[in-house]
Amino acid sequence: MRHGKKFNHLKRQKGHRRALLANLSIALITHKRIFTTLAKAKALRKHLEPLVTKAKTNTTHSRRVIFSYLQDKVAVQELFDVIGEKIFDRPGGYLRVIRTGFRKGDGAEMAMIEFVDFNEVYSSNSKSAAKKTRRRGSKKSTAANTTETATDTETSTEE
Repeated sequence: MRHGKKFNHLKRQKGHRRALLANLSIALITHKRIFTTLAKAKALRKHLEPLVTKAKTNTTHSRRVIFSYLQDKVAVQELFDVIGEKIFDRPGGYLRVIRTGFRKGDGAEMAMIEFVDFNEVYSSNSKSAAKKTRRRGSKKSTAANTTETATDTETSTEE
């Protein structure tokens, strides 16, 4: 029975699943974007996001912990040097999963998984959109302030 087992087993045994997620993680760290099935992409996001969080602190201990998961020196170095510095301010949500359709051969649902900060198309638009958005109530308060100042100036000019 699978009481309390919430992660996706991906129809693999533990060793095979661990190797699969390590290889997908290395490919994603190296290329910043990969195409895979939706189930693997979701499992990879759950596997890799805690490692990216640990990569924010560049210490020997965190490097060794991440190396124990990945077993690839080049990927660990890339994760700490390039990715860790770029996502340092982000509080979480380092990966994005976008569904891309169905595979022709077997009809499996495919997805693209990528690092959020390494996509220039989304990041440039999101920065401009973030500047335009306001918090709740700030629009009303600024509109109320402008109408109050306008009515104050009108009353002062009438006197």
